[in-house]
Amino acid sequence: MGILPIISLIIFTTALSSYLLLTSRGRFLLKSLVTKIKRQEWKFRYSKPNYLKSRFLRTITIAAIILVAVIAGNTVSAVTGPSPVSLKSVSVPEPDNLGDFVADKTAAIKLGKTLFWDMQVGSDGKTSCASCHFHAGADNRSKNQIAPGLLRVNTDGTENPDSVFNVGGLPNYQLKPEDFPFHKLSNPNDPKTIVSDHNDVSSSQGIFNSKFVDIIPGNAEDKVTTDLDPVFNVGGINVRRVEPRNTPTVINAAFNFRNFWDGRAQNIFNGVNPFGLRDPNATVVKATNPIRAEFVKVSLKNSSLASQAVGPPLSSFESSADGRSFQEIGDKFGSDKLGLVDRISFTSGKGRKLPRKLAKKLLPLRPLVKQIVHPQDSVLGEDSRSPQPGLKDKTYEQMIKDAFKQEWWNSTRLIQVDSDGKRTIVKRPDRSLETNEYTVLEYNFSLFFGLAIQLYESTLIANDTPYDRYLEGNTSALTAQQQRGKGLFEGKGLCIGCHTGVELTAASVSSVAKEGRIKRAPFGPKSPEDNGFFNIGVRPPTDDPGLGGHDGFPGSNPLSEARLAQLGKFKDLLGENPPTLSPPLNSSETVFANGAFKAPGLRNVELTAPYFHNGGQGTLEQVVDFYNRGGDFGVLPPLNLSPQEKQDLVTFLKGLTDDRVRYDKAPFDHPQLFIPNGHVGNSNSVVNDGTGKAKDDTVEIPAVGRNGNSGTPNFLS
Repeated sequence: MGILPIISLIIFTTALSSYLLLTSRGRFLLKSLVTKIKRQEWKFRYSKPNYLKSRFLRTITIAAIILVAVIAGNTVSAVTGPSPVSLKSVSVPEPDNLGDFVADKTAAIKLGKTLFWDMQVGSDGKTSCASCHFHAGADNRSKNQIAPGLLRVNTDGTENPDSVFNVGGLPNYQLKPEDFPFHKLSNPNDPKTIVSDHNDVSSSQGIFNSKFVDIIPGNAEDKVTTDLDPVFNVGGINVRRVEPRNTPTVINAAFNFRNFWDGRAQNIFNGVNPFGLRDPNATVVKATNPIRAEFVKVSLKNSSLASQAVGPPLSSFESSADGRSFQEIGDKFGSDKLGLVDRISFTSGKGRKLPRKLAKKLLPLRPLVKQIVHPQDSVLGEDSRSPQPGLKDKTYEQMIKDAFKQEWWNSTRLIQVDSDGKRTIVKRPDRSLETNEYTVLEYNFSLFFGLAIQLYESTLIANDTPYDRYLEGNTSALTAQQQRGKGLFEGKGLCIGCHTGVELTAASVSSVAKEGRIKRAPFGPKSPEDNGFFNIGVRPPTDDPGLGGHDGFPGSNPLSEARLAQLGKFKDLLGENPPTLSPPLNSSETVFANGAFKAPGLRNVELTAPYFHNGGQGTLEQVVDFYNRGGDFGVLPPLNLSPQEKQDLVTFLKGLTDDRVRYDKAPFDHPQLFIPNGHVGNSNSVVNDGTGKAKDDTVEIPAVGRNGNSGTPNFLS
């Protein structure tokens, strides 16, 4: 090599080194480079190549990254990006056609908050959405919160539910700190030192096992029959069922492109259920004028919160007797059968309940009549009857009419639904024993319920954390230790691989807009995957297939959008063309979906234990140990963090807490709530309430106004 090329190489190397070490963009690039090198080392360590191959490809990786950086210079936004901004700079996603449905957004938010907290929504007249989302948007209860491995499948995907309680031995167990983690090791840094392993789930108690008979208009409690629950009983007395997945927070869930752990709550809301365009029969009724109505399909994008909201009220695990529908709830205010584990609520459409009854329950009832509303409630304060419970001068019917455009409720026509599900719009009641009849307002109750709760939950945005203030330029907002933890989060800890962007999740609307709904993994065989969904080795995929499950509609379509693309069903079921991958998607290649779950955002994570989709880690320290050892089932690279680095990372995670959430300040204030915290007695004995159900051990969550309170205890604290 001549002298000029050597001099040129020295100058280039010096300039590149200066750029990487002396500029903020360069340091970020260098950190990304080190992270990618570690991933390459891990990839080859676990795919068992020889040392020379690993060394050669490691060198190629370094060269490729530097070459890209040199060619692209400071425009490598995919690597360095612009200076971070806080979550305050991110607009809350909403459908562009919302105005076709909502007449008054403020009134819709008021309706949504009322429905979310109203205990009358549940079949038992006690269970609301908030019953599982009252503490930082999640659930801090610890008695009767264990479910066995009900979502377990065989390797061929056939159902194989496990009904054995390993943690505590029986239902109605009081959890203890020493029960966690559920996968115990003698050395938390070494995944081989297994002491015990349980596939139980720490989640939320919901409803008793019962069969819906009918609503009683004006009565908060549905008419039901009680059947012995083969799983959730103590001495032959039913206890409340427990969900087979941990309860995620609803705070900041508005940023998610899809919702639920397995993503089944579709980005497109169809006005009826969580499944969007996947359900070919989902229709609502539109009144073109008061004497003319027609069945129509609706499609609202960026509405996965609405899709999510209409699932739990009809789940026979969460808040509904088996067989109820939305029109009945609204008739109370306003079928299909389920199997042992209510698998439709999580993986399939078998037992899907159509929205036919929920409306008949609520319409005659005073909203929140069992609960005091604080006179300084940030949304409902002007309607408070405090110290009397409920809202003054309000009915659900009037609240719906105030919030929604009249073409969705103003009609003299009725909808008949016969015993086979056939629907007919009629001029006058038939009163046939074979039919149920609904007003247009009752029939469309799922549309109102979903959109109103979405608009309320879209106000629950925690964006004033120390981390956000730090991103805005207040360098003292994070302590020195938290800043070290932030560096680990973005570098050695590899956290930003899944918790990316200002929302701290790759499952966000903005992430999907930037990266696409499906993409190729950046390592190994670069298999296709759904953006924002990852298998991190919490449990074996057969314990819960997660994204690897199916929607249960004809054809048993996969929940995974990458698999839909392989089948050529992407556009038909999701409403748009699949993104183009490089190399192009092959119909026979392996998709990363089995055992994959949505990456949650991390704000307020200090307040939302237990952690992961199975609730199997009780503390943030246990979570960091999990990642440090590379997960429990051989998926992640080990991090080799020192004890000090672990603590720095935990301290940073606590810097993601918004004190408005911690202290229930507006917009996180709320009405009074009564929740069951297990049952009177223990795992060996409970008190029969006279109907074959265990007597609840009820806890009051007091009403709080916009100025908040002193906070409530965290899980097991």
